[in-house]
Amino acid sequence: MSLENIKVIAFDADDTLWVNETFFRKAEEEFCELLIDYMPKEQANKLLFDVEMQNLSLYGYGIKPFTLSLIEAAIKISNGNMTIELVQKLIDKGKKMLEEPIELIDGIDETLHQLSKRYRLVVATKGDLLDQERKLIKSGLEKYFHHIEIVSDKTEKQYAKLVKHLDISENEFLMIGNSLKSDILPVLNIGAHAFHIPFHTTWVHEMVNEEITHANFRSFSKASELLEVL
Repeated sequence: MSLENIKVIAFDADDTLWVNETFFRKAEEEFCELLIDYMPKEQANKLLFDVEMQNLSLYGYGIKPFTLSLIEAAIKISNGNMTIELVQKLIDKGKKMLEEPIELIDGIDETLHQLSKRYRLVVATKGDLLDQERKLIKSGLEKYFHHIEIVSDKTEKQYAKLVKHLDISENEFLMIGNSLKSDILPVLNIGAHAFHIPFHTTWVHEMVNEEITHANFRSFSKASELLEVL
């Protein structure tokens, strides 16, 4: 892999720049505990996931869509017998997630500081516009980025559109993220470069059971290792 042509490096946000998925897993566990009188935890968790998948095309990704899915799943699980107090608890749970402090991924600040001296850096992430903008500002990382791209989903079409907007060719673009499904495969498919830095917790929807052997692909264990090759 030749990296000499790279001009722009895009970073995913959630679980690449800062911790995110951990809060969702905790909320799921608390949700199942709240509904334990209606349904066993494992069954309730599966029903919640099914509701989230059904709602993706309507609501997209993020905490607010997740909160709506919590309420809908609770209605299904309780056969409509859930109390107003439980509804309020689920709403409060969503608000608490939105107010969680930003915990940066280890080493990401210094890595971005060094890379920003040599490359144009952009954020390429999906989710709720307001929430992602809020997290970026609170993170203190906004100063490193030339451009912020927040999309409803990460597809080959979206990445191709971003590359065109940045006025570069595909082989001048590098994407870095924790999700093989969203950050890596669609980028490789358009002829660009992609680096994978896995996070210890991955949403089931983002899991990919395949080994990637592509000339434009590399995997790292932590952000600071990027400075050894870039």
